[in-house]
Amino acid sequence: MADRPYTLISCSMSIDGYIDGATERRLLLSNDLDFDRVDQVRAGVDAILVGATTVRNDDPRLLVRDSGRRRARVDHGLPEQPVKVTITQRGRLDTSHRFFADDGSDKLVYACTRVVDDVERRLGGVSEVVDGGDPVRMADLTTDLHARGVRRLMVEGGGAVHTQFLADDLVDELQLVVAPFFVGEKGARRFVGEGRFPWNPGRRARLAETQQLGDVVLLRYALSERFSDASTLT
Repeated sequence: MADRPYTLISCSMSIDGYIDGATERRLLLSNDLDFDRVDQVRAGVDAILVGATTVRNDDPRLLVRDSGRRRARVDHGLPEQPVKVTITQRGRLDTSHRFFADDGSDKLVYACTRVVDDVERRLGGVSEVVDGGDPVRMADLTTDLHARGVRRLMVEGGGAVHTQFLADDLVDELQLVVAPFFVGEKGARRFVGEGRFPWNPGRRARLAETQQLGDVVLLRYALSERFSDASTLT
């Protein structure tokens, strides 16, 4: 599809495929080397997307941290920070989350039609709120982002969002980091849930790169013909 952004999923998981534990305490799956790599990838995209569950549970900032990378974005005529995007079907978001902090980034919330008015009342002062349909569908969302000028989109979770993007064949690249331990907890969140995925024993994804980063390993998969080795905006 030419009318959607180049889309990459970036995710860290345990050896047994979990992206978080079963408790409220955040599970650290990465290391400093990989955090810096992710920062570099963020610096090369127009927008970063996470689901509302990730906003609530992980409270991520979703910012480019390195000042040199921020300056390089500005030098290339880009905003200092990528647009932050989230999706909510039930409207369970509020301004206390760091996603909505006054940090110089633009924010977009795609809300289900049933809750869009309530979300607008609570978040309209800190974010643009978009009626995403009922339910919010990823194909429509990416088309809208493309119309807004987003050409490179980074998806950072969680599992339900990964599942929808992958099952709908909307992903060009998967950057999967594997941590050297198991989780094995009942109720822990997995990288993806159940779904009918385009990649199967009859259509194997192409492994484009492997890279060891300290005690974790990056597996980079090409999931479409649009796959690009470039890590920055062009």
